[in-house]
Amino acid sequence: MGRTDMPRAIAAILDSGACWFVARLVLTFVFWGAGIGHLVDFKQSVAEMKAHGLEPAALMNILLVVTLLVGSAMILLDRWLWLGAGILGGFLVVAIVLAHHFWTMAEPERTMHFRVATEHVSLIGGFMALAVADRWRRQRR
Repeated sequence: MGRTDMPRAIAAILDSGACWFVARLVLTFVFWGAGIGHLVDFKQSVAEMKAHGLEPAALMNILLVVTLLVGSAMILLDRWLWLGAGILGGFLVVAIVLAHHFWTMAEPERTMHFRVATEHVSLIGGFMALAVADRWRRQRR
């Protein structure tokens, strides 16, 4: 069997509050970044909604911004983290169905959208792991 014990220095880093925050910040980066982007360039984002057939486009963009920013904030603030992770994970499932439905596409779009969908699935797993880690952290206190 291989070595399973962790060096103390690594354990100390992983146990630190700073590492816990940075992990949450990095995992949510794409979501709060996109939320801010959709808010700042609202007109272009509404055009994207229309291109995906999501109407009323302005309302859909508002819902998107709220989803991305509220879900991210819950995780970053470590308040109802499990719910924020669920919101963003659910968003990713909806995004696969509405925007990355590779199973209906021809090449080369099929492969590109398949890759994005599989990345979304991996992020969903990351949110699941984050919620589990949060639960374990809270039980240890």
